[in-house]
Amino acid sequence: MKFSGYPDPGELVVGRVDEIEDFGVFVDLEEYEDKRGLVHVSEVASGWIKNVRDHVGVDERVVCKVLEVDEDAQQIDLSIKDVNDHQRSDKIQEWKSEQKAEKWMELAFGEDMSDEQYSTVANALFAEFGSLYDGFEQAAIHGHEALESTDLSDEDADAIVETARENVSVPYVQVTGYVDLRAPGPDGVETVRQALEAAEGNGEVPDEIDLEVTYVGAPEYRIRVQAPNYKTAESQLEEAASRAREAIEGAGGTGEFHRERRTDDE
Repeated sequence: MKFSGYPDPGELVVGRVDEIEDFGVFVDLEEYEDKRGLVHVSEVASGWIKNVRDHVGVDERVVCKVLEVDEDAQQIDLSIKDVNDHQRSDKIQEWKSEQKAEKWMELAFGEDMSDEQYSTVANALFAEFGSLYDGFEQAAIHGHEALESTDLSDEDADAIVETARENVSVPYVQVTGYVDLRAPGPDGVETVRQALEAAEGNGEVPDEIDLEVTYVGAPEYRIRVQAPNYKTAESQLEEAASRAREAIEGAGGTGEFHRERRTDDE
């Protein structure tokens, strides 16, 4: 995603060297639409510079610090020497991540998605997560739950979650479901407790799985599973819900599994 405005002074930007002159280097900013900045020769490298071309080359990708911005004159003054190796590495990685996220947007919505749809989805992810990449990553980890507080439509959220889970590499994923447990009679509370223990696996859940059952509001309980991948997480979620249903139905109660939290009037 390219920004239409101007970068802020002090910001780090990724650019491509477009032109080299004796007085400095012109850089096309990769992250800003139709924006070009100038690195004065004194800002290319520390010390005396005999030949600018000894330090940078045309088409080279560089990370620059924004020194000054004059929007009226459409002038952006940049510095290469004020960016240390650590900052350069982090910024390039951030930029590469956003390039990946751009590809995921195309996979989710098609290469011919309208500018209006792109802006709607991108702005929603930026507002909630700060970047496209982080939005897709959180969708891969937490699924629809990560997107609940965004302004995305259900259709757009579905496309993001599906694409994220197929393409984003994450250390773990998290899925959530709900189970309604009802048990009649004087032993109902104990019956529900035993069903919840069954849902949690009675200590037999694999070590790489983090499974938690919490109370939402009678008779509803939340099952949250964290696992190395989506397939395993979904499998463990379904197995936990099944254990709870079998336990409570075996004691004469009822159990019902559902993916979304019920509203008060449901």
